[in-house]
Amino acid sequence: MNLNRLISVGITGTGSCLPEKELTNFDLEKMVDTSDEWIVARTGISKRRISDDRTATSDLATEAARNAMKEASLVAEEIDLIIVATVTPDHGFPSTACIVQKNLGASKAVAFDIEAACSGFIYGLTIGEQFIKTGLYKNILVIGAETLSKIVDWKDRNTCVLFGDGAGAVVLQPVKEGYGILASSLGSDGASGDYLTQPAGGSRIPTTMDTVQNNLHYVKMDGSEVFKFAVRIMVKSALETIEKSCLTLEEVDYVIPHQANIRIIEAAAKKLKLTMNKVHVNLDKYGNMSAASVPVALDEAVKEGKIKDGQIITLVAFGGGLTWGSSVIRWGK
Repeated sequence: MNLNRLISVGITGTGSCLPEKELTNFDLEKMVDTSDEWIVARTGISKRRISDDRTATSDLATEAARNAMKEASLVAEEIDLIIVATVTPDHGFPSTACIVQKNLGASKAVAFDIEAACSGFIYGLTIGEQFIKTGLYKNILVIGAETLSKIVDWKDRNTCVLFGDGAGAVVLQPVKEGYGILASSLGSDGASGDYLTQPAGGSRIPTTMDTVQNNLHYVKMDGSEVFKFAVRIMVKSALETIEKSCLTLEEVDYVIPHQANIRIIEAAAKKLKLTMNKVHVNLDKYGNMSAASVPVALDEAVKEGKIKDGQIITLVAFGGGLTWGSSVIRWGK
């Protein structure tokens, strides 16, 4: 018996949480040598949300999860599994997912973190789908959550203008046959990992006074190499997953890409021959939220009525690792 053919897995609830504080490009002009015009022209970002000193990644993740559970009419005792995708966990351990489990009171849930940078949410979505398809679990929370403001060098104008904080969450459950996740594709290129990295703080370069003084705990990025990789891989991954779904690009109703840079999104859309009215963009308001970008954009698109039952939705992301992933979903329960 092939369980994968018997159980369809879909998203039955979405939720998000964003810090109240906005940091605009005009605020950044007072902090580093940059300008609103320069940032908008090169990234498409006008502002981003920044968490305060008291707010950790788990706090945003918990609230996003509660919002998704409410939409899915799910209570904490019914949750079987919590997956949190993040590169900014509260601690090395315990996992952020375990802290979210405690916060929600989801005492029956298994909980763990995954780390695939900006691709993390799609990795988590694909992992969660397998647990339901095998019949092991029925109700799963997949959360992408970040407080990137805590690992950004606010004196580096090339990186500090890009990132923001936030969390997005979905509930995965069995859905009607023909709906839900139709196909997914994941990939990694560890040989190119140095293009986007946080050098210190792990076992390779443990934290010392020198690593702190040399700013090695902040995000480091080769922007030009990441840009070239991102456009190529988003197109490749999206096309691969659409083909696995036995669909054509023309049948895709809406695309939700990772929100890193408007030029990346526009270049990928052009190669896919998509008009921008079929692509959801909110990075102008929130910047790059890494693993939170796709689920926050998904929740926003759902709340705005841009995604309707029966439509074909493509999620696609790239990130540090280097990693990438995409999922094609027939929306609805």
